[in-house]
Amino acid sequence: MKTLKIFIILLFMTALSAAAQDFVYTPINPSFGGNPYNYSWLMNSATGQNKLQDPNRSEYNYNRDPLKDFQESLNRQILSRLSRQLVDDQFSEKSLEPGVYEMGSYVIQVSESSKGIDVSIVDHSTGGNTVVTVPYF
Repeated sequence: MKTLKIFIILLFMTALSAAAQDFVYTPINPSFGGNPYNYSWLMNSATGQNKLQDPNRSEYNYNRDPLKDFQESLNRQILSRLSRQLVDDQFSEKSLEPGVYEMGSYVIQVSESSKGIDVSIVDHSTGGNTVVTVPYF
């Protein structure tokens, strides 16, 4: 009986000296306030679990036409050069000459208006039309 009393006293003494702390929830996802360094780990984990693949994604499309790729690249370069020329000509002493220009599948019409220089770009291959107004300064 004496050992039981000693055991109960020791049990109460250890219970009184035990410490506890609050549980604090810390989110993992950076979108919800978590550590921003977790983003790459979460993205790699989700990508690794993804079993679906987009058949139109370029790295999975092995039947690409090199001539079509070349045409798209050429069209991007022409439009990039045209935009650089428009900005350079507008902010320099000389201006872009009004007229109609044909470059590949594009027909570019440059005309002056009261607001500035209007540039109309028509793509004959897709039928797309874009009008850009470069204001006078």
